[in-house]
Amino acid sequence: MRGEEVTPYYSEPGITIYHGDCRDILPHLPKVDLVLTDPPYGIGWNCDYASWVKHGPNAQGGDRRRSYPPVYGDDKPFDPSFLLEYKNVIIWGAPCFLQYLGVGTILVWHKRNSSFLAQAEAAWMNRGSGVYVYHEPVEVMQAERKHPTQKPLGLMRWCIEKSNTKDTILDPFMGSGTTLVAAKQLGRKAIGIEIEKKYCDIAIDRLRQEVLPLNQPTYEKHEQGEML
Repeated sequence: MRGEEVTPYYSEPGITIYHGDCRDILPHLPKVDLVLTDPPYGIGWNCDYASWVKHGPNAQGGDRRRSYPPVYGDDKPFDPSFLLEYKNVIIWGAPCFLQYLGVGTILVWHKRNSSFLAQAEAAWMNRGSGVYVYHEPVEVMQAERKHPTQKPLGLMRWCIEKSNTKDTILDPFMGSGTTLVAAKQLGRKAIGIEIEKKYCDIAIDRLRQEVLPLNQPTYEKHEQGEML
């Protein structure tokens, strides 16, 4: 039954983390205003980044990027249907499961200018129309990467603002907690769910290090979105 109590793995004012399979936990949570998430894409992504860059543009001089274990659940197709019942939804990885999605807005992270690997990633928002672009080189976040498919913090703040929502944010595939940190920076309540305990612990560490700024501007210059 929705609303039934489940035990949080971690909580602080406005932020709650649950450790487990989101499909088991979601029915017990209260209503939320926005689902913002980056689920497994079902593509069997190679997380051994050290092997990638041996043949890429950063091969000379070595590379500091690490290798990671495979993304949990990425070894089989992902069906986002169970998330589409929510009123406001933003799901990253949209090109991998477009057959489940309807008309909406496309949000694009333009992350590299080179042709080595994908130049951008796309999310689907279940309201509005048009295509909006956020520019930030993937290299900017390399030093702080904690998860193989981690998104930039500024990108998730941008998504929250694009949603035009005001209340609680839910990330059922929380990973290293970027959505929750972004929500905290914007003074929003948030709930995260993660099936791998090590990433729950990483998210907690990131949240504990985050000091909620007063009167923080919504975006910095490089975070502005453009409509195509």
